[in-house]
Amino acid sequence: MKFDLHMHTARHSPDADSDPFDLVKAAIKAGLDGIVITEHDYLWTEEELQQLRAFAPHLVILAGVEVTGRGGDVLCYGITDPTAIPRGIEWPVLCREVHRQGGACIAAHPNRWDQPFEKILREQQPELDGIEVMSNNMDAGLRTRAAELLQKYPHFAQLGNSDSHQPETVGCCYTDFAAVIRTNAELVAAIRERKGVARVNDAHRA
Repeated sequence: MKFDLHMHTARHSPDADSDPFDLVKAAIKAGLDGIVITEHDYLWTEEELQQLRAFAPHLVILAGVEVTGRGGDVLCYGITDPTAIPRGIEWPVLCREVHRQGGACIAAHPNRWDQPFEKILREQQPELDGIEVMSNNMDAGLRTRAAELLQKYPHFAQLGNSDSHQPETVGCCYTDFAAVIRTNAELVAAIRERKGVARVNDAHRA
């Protein structure tokens, strides 16, 4: 199943321009099977998600959070209590809490903005489940460095996402999962079991 697991809307992310329903339309146009809305430090409620699901019943629509952690952003999936992972939290504490809630945590766009990603890994030893290896906001250099990280840390899951803030970028990169995903629990399991492959959407690019 093709999922874009990193995207923002104007409803809850001040740096995004996307109306949520336009985001859904763009996901369908891009040929995706599912999306995960990951606002900055905000988790969509089930009531909000049900509105989008009623609008697009054939698209799997879930929610995670892009937490502004100390040292960089972390994508958190399958969480139930976002108040326990506040903005500014240290990565090791964040990872432990996400795992306690039954979720998975992925480093967003590693090494972006001169982030000392491997230094953080060495010194803090956060229990990350994986890394984002490509997105609209990762240039060729960052993607190459992410691919090298996968070779160095083979236990990491790989995710491809759009990191969309506008509808036109939705699905430009995605994760192709060799698994059926309908729920947060199934998503977390697919990530932890490394069943996803990051891909560039050639149809979208065309």
